[in-house]
Amino acid sequence: MVKTCEELIRRRAEHNDCEILSLEEVSLHQQDIERIEHVDRWCRELRILYLQNNLIPRIENVGRLKKLEYLNLALNNIQVIENLEGCESLRKLDLTVNFVGLLSSVESLQHNAHLRELFLVGNPCTEFQGYRQYVVTALPQLKWLDGTEISRSERIRALQGLEQVRRRVREQEQEYLRRREEGNQSEFQQEELFLSEEQNGLNVCVFLLSSQDDKENLRSAEEEEQDFWHTPCSFTPESRLEAHRRLEEEKNANRKEPEKKNKPPRTLITADGRVMNINEPNSVSADLKRLILRHMDTSLMDVDVQPTYARVSVKGKMFQVVLPAEVKPDSSTARRSQTTGHLVLTMPRLYFNTHFSVSRKDKIPERLEVDPSKSVDITNIVSERSSGEDLQEKQDLTAELPEGFMDDPEVPPLI
Repeated sequence: MVKTCEELIRRRAEHNDCEILSLEEVSLHQQDIERIEHVDRWCRELRILYLQNNLIPRIENVGRLKKLEYLNLALNNIQVIENLEGCESLRKLDLTVNFVGLLSSVESLQHNAHLRELFLVGNPCTEFQGYRQYVVTALPQLKWLDGTEISRSERIRALQGLEQVRRRVREQEQEYLRRREEGNQSEFQQEELFLSEEQNGLNVCVFLLSSQDDKENLRSAEEEEQDFWHTPCSFTPESRLEAHRRLEEEKNANRKEPEKKNKPPRTLITADGRVMNINEPNSVSADLKRLILRHMDTSLMDVDVQPTYARVSVKGKMFQVVLPAEVKPDSSTARRSQTTGHLVLTMPRLYFNTHFSVSRKDKIPERLEVDPSKSVDITNIVSERSSGEDLQEKQDLTAELPEGFMDDPEVPPLI
């Protein structure tokens, strides 16, 4: 049974920031609701309430909605108009296509002084003789009935012969209730007869199967479904509930879960202890993969470093590689690169090869060092030259000048 729970109302109150205490309008249509609950306590400020196309059998728990102006209960299973006396501001009531057979129950709306519009189209009571005349006289505050305006002349004519109309309406109500009861009994008897025949047929079938190993062709589920939808029946609340139940079963039957393929077990380490190199494929493209790996939450990654191999699991996809040398797991680190966003594993070696370490120590220093015993004299970087050498160099330059060269006194000399 679907009820009007708080979660449902909050989900339908997105336009009001999911706040239900100050909610003025809420739409709960097509939710398969079978009972109205808690609305009058949680949503005291409601002015418009949509409850059409549900499975509600009774009008209840709306009497505290003092500000309610419009109530839509079309396409439900309501049989009696009741419990609306507390809706002091009610102006419009829609009960289209329900099962209201007691026309006299409209008199309970006399307490709703502001009621102006009423819709009862599609209810059994609209087929009664004198239906409109009875409603017009019973509810003098009405202005519109079933979408048709009530004129002053129509109201005057409805008052004529009112007692005879009321008496006739009561007789038709009693007739309707009698037919409803007979219809329920006949349907119940037909159901019992069908079950007994089906049970006898099953018994005979079991007997034949056990004795002769023959298989009787019973009526299939598809044929039974076709018979249900094509067999004429009276439109009642029970038949509507049965049709809804059939539709739900059909919907659930068609909603098949996708078959899960049983993947072979992943072999990470063989039985003889040999570690495997694994790189599971991914269905996404390379560009999308780089985007996902760069912005993926680190909680979706699992890194396991062992002395001889490293294993990385990204969203269930496994990557395992065998290391060429043994490493120190306790000193290993895993972090994201600050520039590329890639996962960076730092795994120091456990030990070096003797020949390699000796040659590295002897020939290739691990870091740049300056020997403090060897001091560098900065003053001797440029060597001193004697003045005689400078004079000889100037003479060599002047000897190479041409005969007609004249030195400009305003230009400073080069040397």
